[in-house]
Amino acid sequence: MANRMLGQECFDLKNTAISHLHDFFLNSIHSDLINGVEQSVVEGALKGISDFFELTNQEERSEYLKKNPMDRIRWGLRSHAGENREYLKIVAHPEYHCPSKPASFRGAIGEYFKRMHEVELGLAKAISKILGYEETYIEKEFKLEAGFDVSAMNLYPPSFQSKGSIGVPEHTDPGFFVSLIQDVNGGLQMLTHKGNWVTVNIPRNAIFINLGDHLEILSNGKYKSHIHQVILDNNEVNRISMATLHGPSLDIFVAPASRFIDESHPPAYRGMTYKESLELNGSDEIDVQSSLSLLRIPFSL
Repeated sequence: MANRMLGQECFDLKNTAISHLHDFFLNSIHSDLINGVEQSVVEGALKGISDFFELTNQEERSEYLKKNPMDRIRWGLRSHAGENREYLKIVAHPEYHCPSKPASFRGAIGEYFKRMHEVELGLAKAISKILGYEETYIEKEFKLEAGFDVSAMNLYPPSFQSKGSIGVPEHTDPGFFVSLIQDVNGGLQMLTHKGNWVTVNIPRNAIFINLGDHLEILSNGKYKSHIHQVILDNNEVNRISMATLHGPSLDIFVAPASRFIDESHPPAYRGMTYKESLELNGSDEIDVQSSLSLLRIPFSL
């Protein structure tokens, strides 16, 4: 697995950066570490998340328990053998929603989302060129100005307090890509094409990028949304993370692009709107649960 630090040149779309990205996206695991957001912004976001879990009580947080399918803020607590975490999910874009407490939360998290949207547009330009299209292709195809972004802020317990070794079970994520920050290194594992779990090294203040299901669909399977999980085996203290799923607009119909379809490569996925795909397995929009297995077209001779 190849992880590398990409600087601002990635988002300036210089020829060398395009070459690096092309090589990178052809690797067995399509993920990366970027440094296109100031350290102070990442630190501010991590503190905002920490303040939410530390400065509010469970009764206040339970205000955001599931109420209806159109929730734009949702809190939950999972503590069983298959999943161990407390989480807050919020819709970050196209309209930013946030809890009323603590006061430090809105500004710190909002600034991080603003900077990450700039990264999203830069990455869309770079990947569009890798795919052989004009640099605005993905931005237009996914209608990113109205893209549906959801952030999951997680508090994982120390291993001695958990009811199992799994923080979040294995899964892929819908959308264009997922960005991840965390305050303590460790926990995230990626499944390689050989079937081995590899622990990902994510230093504090780094932003980890992993491709989403809908880029896999758009590229007809050329670029994969890889399976990953979160484990707690080495958690000595509470660990905070924030995974943001950057998606197309809810009304955008996503299907394999014509460039990736020919007699030898028929469409491998069913097309549908992003909203339909998020709700396909009975989940709500804010759950941002993968339905990739349901969208794959079975191979037949």
